[in-house]
Amino acid sequence: MFDSIGWGEILVLIVVGLFVLGPDRLPEGAAWLGRTIRQVKQYATGAREHLRSELGPEFDELRKPLEDLRGIRDFNPRSAVTKHLLDGENPLNPPLNNSGSTPPPPPKPQASPPLSPGERPPYDSDAT
Repeated sequence: MFDSIGWGEILVLIVVGLFVLGPDRLPEGAAWLGRTIRQVKQYATGAREHLRSELGPEFDELRKPLEDLRGIRDFNPRSAVTKHLLDGENPLNPPLNNSGSTPPPPPKPQASPPLSPGERPPYDSDAT
């Protein structure tokens, strides 16, 4: 909920609250703020559960486009290239296996023998 607020901002809010409310009423104000935030979270959770119970399986269908938009918001070029060209496997960060270590690298393909003098290289008509 407060992902964008850092410790510096929280400290500034506490100092401002100390000056505005005073040292006597600051604990009461903090308790009121905590209760209000908790109540808002309960309202949001209740509304989500009410929508889920009313819409049933359609609720998950409505959430899918929102999750797709969240994926677009987190878009970066490296993840796009990794996803589309490398089938989701990032060679810079290999996945961990069950033992917690990285799997061994795949074997390298055998290099073809060098061309002899005057020999033409192979021609692939599909690649050109």
